[in-house]
Amino acid sequence: MISKNSKKNFAIVGAACLLSLIFSCQKNSPPAAPLSALESRGKGVFMSNCIACHNPNPSLDGSIGPAIAGSSLELLQTRVLTRGYPPGYKPKRTSGVMPDFPQLKDDIPAIQAYLATFKK
Repeated sequence: MISKNSKKNFAIVGAACLLSLIFSCQKNSPPAAPLSALESRGKGVFMSNCIACHNPNPSLDGSIGPAIAGSSLELLQTRVLTRGYPPGYKPKRTSGVMPDFPQLKDDIPAIQAYLATFKK
């Protein structure tokens, strides 16, 4: 049997976690303007493929991958398709664990458009 104090503590911890999640998601949010069709497509691709390593908020570092808000088209094409970096680019992390995603070739402009909606 669960005591009244245990239920109360559980409710308090749950509410604190919920509030923490709400406030952490509000930092560096994209502009209030609605997303274009291209940006919306990019958001869907990003949420389906990238957030396993990158933060759902591209302005913040993820568990494995760095913040990628505002990434250039050249960087995304090179990283996503070949795991490399454009000439002269200094990597944010040196883990080298990102796989290539050749199936996303046609979606890279949409991903870049979505990432451009976030402030660096």
